[in-house]
Amino acid sequence: MRVRLSVYSVPVILGLATAACVWAMAAVSAWWLIAVVFFGVLTLIAAYDVLQRRHSVLRNYPLLGHLRYLLEMIRPEIQQYFIERDYDGRPFDRDTRTVVYEQAKGIHEETSFGTELDVMAPGYEFVEQATVPRDPDDDPPRVRVGGPDCTQPYDMAMLNVSAMSFGSLSANAIRALNAGAARGGFAQDTGEGGLTNYHLEGGGDLIWEIGSGYFSVRTPDGDFDPAQFRDKSAHPHVKCTSLKLSQGAKPGLGGVLPAAKVSGEIARIREVPENEKCISPPAHRVFHTPRELVLFLARMRELSAGKPVGFKLCVGRRSEFLAICKAMLAEGVTPDFIVVDGSEGGTGAAPLEFQDSVGMPLTDGLITVHNALVGTGLRDRIRVGAGGKVATGMDIVKRVAQGADYTNAARAMMMAAGCIQARLCHTNRCPVGVATQDPARARRWTCPTRPSACTATSGTRWPRRRRSSPRWGCGARRTCGPSTCTTASTCSPCGPTPSCSSGSSPASCWPRPRASGPRTGAPQIRTPFPPFRSDPAANTVSSGVRRVRRTPQDGTGLQGSPDPRGSPPKGGPRHGRHSVGSAGGPGARWSRLRRTRPVVDRVDRVHRLADRLRHQRRRGGRRPTPLVRPLVSRGSREREDGP
Repeated sequence: MRVRLSVYSVPVILGLATAACVWAMAAVSAWWLIAVVFFGVLTLIAAYDVLQRRHSVLRNYPLLGHLRYLLEMIRPEIQQYFIERDYDGRPFDRDTRTVVYEQAKGIHEETSFGTELDVMAPGYEFVEQATVPRDPDDDPPRVRVGGPDCTQPYDMAMLNVSAMSFGSLSANAIRALNAGAARGGFAQDTGEGGLTNYHLEGGGDLIWEIGSGYFSVRTPDGDFDPAQFRDKSAHPHVKCTSLKLSQGAKPGLGGVLPAAKVSGEIARIREVPENEKCISPPAHRVFHTPRELVLFLARMRELSAGKPVGFKLCVGRRSEFLAICKAMLAEGVTPDFIVVDGSEGGTGAAPLEFQDSVGMPLTDGLITVHNALVGTGLRDRIRVGAGGKVATGMDIVKRVAQGADYTNAARAMMMAAGCIQARLCHTNRCPVGVATQDPARARRWTCPTRPSACTATSGTRWPRRRRSSPRWGCGARRTCGPSTCTTASTCSPCGPTPSCSSGSSPASCWPRPRASGPRTGAPQIRTPFPPFRSDPAANTVSSGVRRVRRTPQDGTGLQGSPDPRGSPPKGGPRHGRHSVGSAGGPGARWSRLRRTRPVVDRVDRVHRLADRLRHQRRRGGRRPTPLVRPLVSRGSREREDGP
């Protein structure tokens, strides 16, 4: 006989189990509270699953239906880390990512045992080597970008940072890419998000891209502002300006920045509403025909004082690009470069249909542009760049063989900066902080161009605080910041030293107890002693036995009564619980802290009590009691020892 239970029986059964646990908690033990909480939570979840009307899977399978959503959530990670092979991942396989990671880290780039690819499979690509190879040049090859109308030509590297704007990437990622471009001698494309201060910090060469939204050069009504363009393009780091017609991953659409990424800073830079999706228009407002396009390019070159000007597009109809070439011949104006973007290119946010099915792949688009320029006789005046899944040296060779003069890479540069291909750029939840505007995630990603061991506090960089083992005294060592002491000296945490060039007084060098809240100055050092004050009357401690005055002595600690059990040895450093870091120079040794009488009295009384107990037990007498009182009563201690 089959018994079929209703879905409503699940929360009922769990509710009965919760009630039984409540009874057991009241009658047996309070430890049953754990079971009450566990079954109570399951009861609430099951009741919600049965009553909700959004997911039929949860209504039919309460509690168990959540397993389906859990597996769906971790499916990309399982696919990437456990299922896909090294050479068949998408969009970049594991072998390609490994090459980028190793080159970025400067570690080994060699493997063993031969290729894993099927060299006889259809579509296998290879390079035909020369019988007598040539020696590589000492200087990396470069391409001179600049036509006859350009007065400030630029030597472009063979591989550059493709267009990625601030907004799609975090500020630290923009800083790192720009600093890498400056160190590697290549250029960085700013993307259509505008020219920001983060692009100018590293000192790298910039290709300023302007999209249909005209961000950072727009008028209040969203039109192109020539005055702003003239002023910003005159910056010495801006080497070229590029006009974006379309992008490979989303041709036919403007730029898309999800609302989660439109922070207050992004809204101010782009002059758009905050926390609203920022979508650029599909087409430009300043031109509508091929002739107007080439004339606008000539105007941009004039406003930028003769710097190279070009445009970027993903090729669609061949006839439309031929119309642009015809307009160049008719107007006598040519751009200095054209960047061809393939449909396999990357994006921070775009509809899936546009990423998969719109636009021409880079191979077809690059060959189309090259052949069209050769046929119209313009190829020698215009340089052609290629972008779309360029990551390795083989990709550069392939695109140059197809007609390109240089290449651009975006996702490979992101991986060099730490991207793990999580494909969460559009969610603002990038796990490494590269493609996010979340302050917490972006802050945890440290720009490698900045010293990670220092923190800027109140205009001064301080090294990380080090805790040491000593419990008494200062118990810490600290190196002064560059604005306080010389580089060859250290500042004492317990008093002034001759090597401290700040001229600080004992009151300023003495460590203070660490305060709660954010750190706003130099590192605070935890110490059991109050700070030394300039007022002598405030430097006494009432112990109930005698009054001990605190005075600095060579910046090492406190001065008090001598140790009744003997003085410490005068030669050599002393380590242990009663040691403290002296503040001489880099080779300063540890010196012993002279303990005060109140602490010594308590310790000695315990030792004397223990000795008397052992002596009394050996004799079989009574346990002595008088010495117990001074440890808990000040009055009795005063009667015994006097003032």
